[in-house]
Amino acid sequence: MAKHIYVIRHCEAKGQSSDASLTEQGFHQAEVLGEFFSDKKINRIITSPFLRAIQSIEPLSTRGNINIEIDERLSERILSTRNLPDWYEKLQATFTDMDLKFDSGESSNEAMERIVNVVEETFNSESEHTIIVSHGNIITLLLKNYNSDVDFQFWAELRNPDVFRLSVEDHEVTLERVWEENKTAN
Repeated sequence: MAKHIYVIRHCEAKGQSSDASLTEQGFHQAEVLGEFFSDKKINRIITSPFLRAIQSIEPLSTRGNINIEIDERLSERILSTRNLPDWYEKLQATFTDMDLKFDSGESSNEAMERIVNVVEETFNSESEHTIIVSHGNIITLLLKNYNSDVDFQFWAELRNPDVFRLSVEDHEVTLERVWEENKTAN
């Protein structure tokens, strides 16, 4: 029996802090996201504790009467605890050197391990159809774990929201983008 995990990058937000809310467009995107999943049997929703991730999935949770589980391991990756004016270049470097770390931040490998653990636990659970809501950098690292072609450019081209389906059957994991860019263009 195949199991499926839908990995969702949150909708458009007002900022990067953990308490940043969705924008007006982001709330609209969350409604469209809920409609996108209306014909799918979802057993479980697990999300980052960041407000924008929770708000992105609330319409579906309400519509489907599905409890939202918070998992700290789905929080966005911490590149550094200091403000890095050249953060973009530093982030790019962490895709080349997966063990590179900056000022109390996480390496790509450390962050990848954190989110992969959530996914592997979910694949090993009873749930057949799970949604995981998280953030761009850590989702990119998760997808890189299952497809080595995923890289910094992939991260740069992610959308808000974006949806990928990880499926496992007979111990083989497949990855597919299932979100169409124009779904939330209105």
